[in-house]
Order: sequence, then C-alpha cells, then structure tokens
Amino acid sequence: MDATQIDQVRRFNRAVTERVGVLHDHYLGRDRPIGEARLLWEIGEQGQDVRWLRERLGLDSGYVSRLLRSLEGDGLVTVQPQPRDRRVRTVRLTEAGRAERALVDRRSDELAGSLLEPLNAVQRDRLVTAMAEVNRLLTAATVVLHPVAPDHPDAQYCLQSYFGELRERFASGFDPVRSLLPDAGELQSPHGLLLVARLHGEPVGCAGLKLPPGAPAEIKRMWVAPQARGWAWGAGSWPNWWRRPPGTAATCCAWTPMRRSPPRSASIAPAASRRSRPSTTSPTRTTGSRSGSPECRPGEGLLVRQHLRPGLGR
Repeated sequence: MDATQIDQVRRFNRAVTERVGVLHDHYLGRDRPIGEARLLWEIGEQGQDVRWLRERLGLDSGYVSRLLRSLEGDGLVTVQPQPRDRRVRTVRLTEAGRAERALVDRRSDELAGSLLEPLNAVQRDRLVTAMAEVNRLLTAATVVLHPVAPDHPDAQYCLQSYFGELRERFASGFDPVRSLLPDAGELQSPHGLLLVARLHGEPVGCAGLKLPPGAPAEIKRMWVAPQARGWAWGAGSWPNWWRRPPGTAATCCAWTPMRRSPPRSASIAPAASRRSRPSTTSPTRTTGSRSGSPECRPGEGLLVRQHLRPGLGR
C-alpha cells in the first residue's frame, strides 16, 4: 500500500478528531465521552436490541455493556430482556434519556455549523461534497460478504426482494419457478455458492454462482438493495470470490451481459445506470470468445467463462 496515501489518511484522521472534539471526555460540553453520546443517538426513540447496537457500531460486547451501564446509572436508559427470549436484551431511552438525546442532537447541529461558518459558499459546497464522497467510500468499505445457505433468513430476504423487483420491472412479471434456476437450493455446495452482502449486520445484497459440471459457471440472482446502489462496493468485493470459488480451480475471465426484456413501465428507462438495477440478463451457452444470442429471459444472471477441473467441488 502506498506510504503517501497512508500518511494522508492519518493526517485526515487527526484533523477530523481535533475539529469534532472527540479528544475530550466531555463531548459537546456534556458529562460523557463521544461513545456514550453516539450510543444514545443510535438507540433512538423506539429503542434497539443490544446485539444490533454492537453490529451497527462495530463494538465488542464488553465495551457496549460498560457504556450501557454508565448510561443506565445516569438514568438515561433501561436495559431489559425480551419476554420470549431472555438472551435478547432491548435498550430504551427514559424521559431523561430522550431529553439528553435531543440536547446532544441540537449541539451536534451547532458543531456542524461551526465547521461550515468560517468558509465561504464555494468552500462549503466543496467541503460538503467531499464529505459525501468520503462517507460513501467508507460505507462501501464496511460491506462484508458471507457465504450462506439459500434458506438462511438473510438470503431469503434478498432473493424475495430481487423477485419482487423483477415482477415490477417486467411486463410479463417474473416467476422464479419458470426460470433457469427454479430452485435456489442449487446455489450451495457442490452445485454452487450463494453470497450475502451485509452492512452493519443487515443484508444489502446477494449473488449466487452456479457450477454446472463441465460447463461455464454462471452468476445468478445478483441483487443490491436500493439504498446500497451506486457505492461501487461490488466492483471490489464480488470478483474476489468469483476468481476462485471454494472447491474449484476457477479463474473467472469475463461476464457476458445479454439483452434485457422490456420494462413494465416506460418510466423505467432502459438506458438507466446498470449499477442501480438488478441483474436481469440471460447467460450465453457458448464457449470460447464468441457469444450466442438466445432470447433473453428476465432474472437469469450473467455468464462467467470458467475452467473447472473434473470432479472438483464434489
């Protein structure tokens, strides 16, 4: 990794931590550090499970427990087990906690204003635009991929969201039973692989790899949640798996997109960015450098030309 880039990142971190006041124990002039203030904000009006808070903030259970005990001792939160599963604990704000959260929210607005106030209009626009780009890139970098079984709840959420979006986009609707992959169970060893992308523990995308014996592998059921589109995280994440899926000696050489079916509504422009749309292309069935051109059926994925050794993955 480039040493100059590392140095720039460290300078950026020092500037940000100094300007937003996280070096002080009394964040925003309150009697608590930024960790407790952030936890109050994340708990919100409706409350949250402790497990979700750990996932969202990337904190270990011991540290979260210490923060919660401090907030509980100040009378700002209550922590109670759920009646149906006492292993699951839920945190809720008290009246004092809601008042403290509102105060921290107002002071956070004032802090943000103090960062912008010394700048002229052009400089403000530049800073806010740069912040949006930094936020997008850092968020994309936190997306993680996990291989899961097709019947896993997160996999089912992604697949059903994918099918529902296709039904809306195509005039003929979409029935997965009539597709080239009627059973998502094929996307598991030894026949394939299903990946789920998660952001802060929540599923935001999926993609499957089908490994038919003696035939090119196919990327299937690729979907990204609307709120996660345009981040370009897939460009660096998916290919690392496709290059060498578990149980194969595969090297993915190319994706070959085919023609799309007409959209259900004219309001969905065919020329719209492909990054913000689900994969709705059909795989070619030829090998080598020439592509066939069969009729496209929606939701059929993309071809990956791949060399498999006989018997691998079985």
